[in-house]
Amino acid sequence: MIKRIWNGFTTRENADAYERLLDGFVFPGIEAKRIPGYRSIELLRREVGDEVQFTTVMCFDSLANVVAFQGADYEIAYVPEEARRILKRWDERSTHHEVRQTRIYG
Repeated sequence: MIKRIWNGFTTRENADAYERLLDGFVFPGIEAKRIPGYRSIELLRREVGDEVQFTTVMCFDSLANVVAFQGADYEIAYVPEEARRILKRWDERSTHHEVRQTRIYG
């Protein structure tokens, strides 16, 4: 399992609009690609000073599936033009981590 992690930052005033864009446009667009091995996406949000940070964590079966999503230079961030208009700044590259353990309690 591979986790693809990316961060974007926006103003407090634009944070809700950005979250709506993700929920209504960006995430459905990713799902519509029907990428083999794509399993899920998580959205994390936190206030940092005068900005709001959004972190996405995508889950893929393998690195080959990430390449199918983003291409040979798979670390390049996927930031549609609509998102670029709302974001203040963002990671130009995503990081990729191999899941070694998952423990679920309760």
